[in-house]
This record gives sequence, C-alpha cells and structure tokens, in this order.
Amino acid sequence: MPKVIKKEVKTKEPVVKSGGLKMDVYDLKGKVVEKITLSKEIFDVKVNKSLLSQAVRVYLANQRRGTHSTKTRGEINATTHKAWRQKGTGRARHGAKSAPIWVGGGVVFGPKPRDYSLKLPKKMKKAALFSSLTVKKEENSIIILTGLEKIELKTKKMVDVIKNLKLEDKKRKILLVTPDTINGYENIFKAGRNIKGLTIMSAKMLNTYQILNSKTLLFMKTSLETLENTFLKEKTN
Repeated sequence: MPKVIKKEVKTKEPVVKSGGLKMDVYDLKGKVVEKITLSKEIFDVKVNKSLLSQAVRVYLANQRRGTHSTKTRGEINATTHKAWRQKGTGRARHGAKSAPIWVGGGVVFGPKPRDYSLKLPKKMKKAALFSSLTVKKEENSIIILTGLEKIELKTKKMVDVIKNLKLEDKKRKILLVTPDTINGYENIFKAGRNIKGLTIMSAKMLNTYQILNSKTLLFMKTSLETLENTFLKEKTN
C-alpha cells in the first residue's frame, strides 16, 4: 500500500489595518485642536480596484462632448466639373473635386457627432466613492480642518492656511471639501479660486475621479457630517 502523505494547510492570518479611524483636527494655524473618529462605513471599506478603474473611465467618458465632425464628399462645397477629360490624357480619371483624394475634399470614415456618455449604477458609484476615500485614508492623505468658514475673503489668507498645513508644494493637487456649494461659503470659494493646484468642491458633489486625482484631501470638519448625511441616509431612514 502506498503511503498517504498529508499536506499541511496553512491558514492566512487576518490583515489588520494600521492607523485606525481617529484623526487630528487642525485649526487655521496648523495646530491640532481636537481628535475626531471617521465613519467606518465610508473610510474603512474593502477597496475594489476594478470598480475604481470603471468609475474613473465612466467619469472621463461623460466629460466628452462628442461634437467633433468632419465632412464627407457629399457635404463639401466644391465644383462638380471634371478635372480633365475621361480619356486621352494618360492620367487617372477623376470626377468632382470633392473626392477624398483631392486637397480640400471630403474625409473618408471621419469622426461624426456621437454620445460618449456611460452610466454607472448608484450602488456601484457609491461603493467606488467609499473605496477611493479608504485609499486616501490608508495613504494618510486626508487632513481635517476647522474654522475655515470664518476666513476672510482674501487669497492671501487662504495661502497662509495652506502654508500652515505644510501643503505649499506647487505641484501638489489639493481638493478642499466644503459642506455645501458656494451658497453660505462664498468667502472660501472666492479666496481659493485663484490658487494653483487647489480645487474646491462640495461634499455632496464628491466623485471617485476627483478624489483619486488629488494628492491631498482637505476636509472641513462640518463637511464630514454632510458626507454621511448624503451617502448614508438610506441606512439611517
């Protein structure tokens, strides 16, 4: 009888994420004033890379206007007179000068206006958003700020805040997330609109592409509550 060799089955140890969900909250001078715990349902989910790729592709496709257009030979306004007689010249026969072979003639199989838009189900869109926020949290690329709503309507004041947070790198892309649109936060939008690399967006309008395209996410403390109310309201109701 041949001996039966039993193979030992190695069990994988669970991966424990480091860092936790507790984060420091900074004031306008760059000093830590308190700590806050982020929502586990938003900032601590399983990252789906294929879904992130799909969400980015859908977003970029929807930015295309699809208004490009070329003219066919039937749309060219050119003479229909023959360039030369049919026979006897030794050259190839030609008809109207709107033919694609002529300079200024029509284009063969050229682009025409079309709709490039794609759709992504709401659940997939939300899952991709949470995955992108989790990625930024794991990369330590999220900063939470308090007191920004009282900032003066001056670009210099916003630049000072960025310097205090040590984010003054010119190549750094910063996404500042506010609780709402320009209504009620006009001073923030106007103070930061001329700063290179700074994009200001409402928490209600966040999308996967803007998050992944940014180096640092700068959240106002009150915008975290807006984020939860907007994307987790189905569970609270």
